[in-house]
Amino acid sequence: MYEMNFNQTGHIYFTGIGGISMSGLAQILLSKKFRISGSDTKESALTRELVSLGANINYEQIASNINNSIDVLVYTAAVKQDNPELVAAKELGIPTLTRAEFLGQIMKNYDISIGVSGTHGKTTTTSMISQILLQADTDPTILVGGIMKSINGNIRVGKSNLMITEACEYTNSFLSFFPTIGIILNVCADHMDFFNSLDEIRESFRKYSELLPENGLLVINGEIDNLSYFTDGLKCKVVTFGTDSKFDYSFTNLTYNHFACGEFDIVYDGNILEHIELKVPGLHNVLNAMAAVATCLEINLPVSSIKEGLALYTGTDRRFQYKGTINGATVIDDYAHHPDEISATLETTKTYPHNETWCVFQPHTYSRTKAFLEDFAKALSIADHIILAPIYAARETDTLGISSLNLLEELKKLGADAYHFDTFDEIEQFLLKNILNDDLLITMGAGDVVLIGENLISK
Repeated sequence: MYEMNFNQTGHIYFTGIGGISMSGLAQILLSKKFRISGSDTKESALTRELVSLGANINYEQIASNINNSIDVLVYTAAVKQDNPELVAAKELGIPTLTRAEFLGQIMKNYDISIGVSGTHGKTTTTSMISQILLQADTDPTILVGGIMKSINGNIRVGKSNLMITEACEYTNSFLSFFPTIGIILNVCADHMDFFNSLDEIRESFRKYSELLPENGLLVINGEIDNLSYFTDGLKCKVVTFGTDSKFDYSFTNLTYNHFACGEFDIVYDGNILEHIELKVPGLHNVLNAMAAVATCLEINLPVSSIKEGLALYTGTDRRFQYKGTINGATVIDDYAHHPDEISATLETTKTYPHNETWCVFQPHTYSRTKAFLEDFAKALSIADHIILAPIYAARETDTLGISSLNLLEELKKLGADAYHFDTFDEIEQFLLKNILNDDLLITMGAGDVVLIGENLISK
């Protein structure tokens, strides 16, 4: 495998350079004075930013873009093996790396590289830790999967030897990483278009924990089933966090304010260290914050920076994000697209001031909808009213004989007040006629369902 060396700059070519993650990697290399070029199918704000920083970008992926001046070609998972640029690179003997492999090579060049993994909560926890690192003046390099307000994007190139990134289990991509600190937030069934079972997912996370060096650190949710499976035999230090005082890091005196945001005291080794006030709602975010607390205390950051950083963190885009009002109803948007995430978000609404909850849900991928059909229905039934949009296919082309109508049927079995419409326009018209003053409208899903709330607010 190609070995990345920051001390010897070269020419890196990115096939699919306009993606949010790939553009971030390109920015890091540009800051290190590497020559960067690449291609994408269309121009965007991200590609224009890269050009302004010195990158050369093609908007046609053809073999003639590739030549022997390139030291390594990096490509995204979406790039097929018959891509002309990838084929040309292999014919010329140019090394090729996936995005995950390349990110792993970059991580090796940092003394402290933090990889935040888990089925849920990666973006939020990465952002929380990043905010603390910024507050502590550590000058970190940050790669996060959402737009973080304090850095005006998803990427920050720092000058220190500290880096933090999300570490996703899909296609086992995080097994190409080289973290010195690994965080495991939770391990649940998901991405069943790739994994065959929950046991296979657990095995992937176990392998991730085994990547940590002897002088490394694993920060893990102590409430994960059969915790010892992930921790037994590891050479690195292991610390746990959770709701129970038996864990290394826990909390006590938890209360919620009028907007469902948690306040609590950090407990370490039986002692209360500090009172924390969050600006993001729900118990799930209390646990995300505890993962951040444990990580930052373990690298000896001041508890004052942890308190201040968490107080400054107001969330990332599409995570219980306030969008505005319509007919006196509050409009929230959330990225939740797995039953556990949906349950956590809708449970949060119970402590949020409102009358009735309207949830507009857009299922994400046919395979996930089919695998968790009954679980989706149970989670969504927490809301007072549920409106289903058609399934967002994303990377999939096979419908597997499943549609949102199957989910509607499951909801009806549970006695839920549920509806289905074929278009966003029909959903918007229905909501305009039915939501009332002081109701709470949540648009939910990983697709483009956010547009429904935005369209309503603009009317």
